Amino acid sequence: MKLPEWTGSALWGAVAGAIVLAIVGFNWGGWVTGSSVSKIARDAANTAVAEALTPYCIAASQADPSLPEISAQLASSGAYLKRGIIEKTGWATPLGSDKSHRQLAEACLIALENKS
Repeated sequence: MKLPEWTGSALWGAVAGAIVLAIVGFNWGGWVTGSSVSKIARDAANTAVAEALTPYCIAASQADPSLPEISAQLASSGAYLKRGIIEKTGWATPLGSDKSHRQLAEACLIALENKS
């Protein structure tokens, strides 16, 4: 069986159309890959944890007897070191965790600076 002459052109047109569709979809159409979705979900979860636990961090800082010294240390430190100071105090360590939460430390720092 012989295919019509236009079949080759139609197939090449379909291939070119699929390529253009993929380029437009991923660049401007909002399409994402599975790894991008995982990163977006992980970032959203970290942000939600930080927002939910910021009041806990503020309460922990208010209950800490060394708050005046730490506040003075924060005031004299550069922006680069402030998050590390909050992490070392343990205020940004969620209950049941051994490590401090980076975004929680940043959110707590912002809340403490706004409170002052």
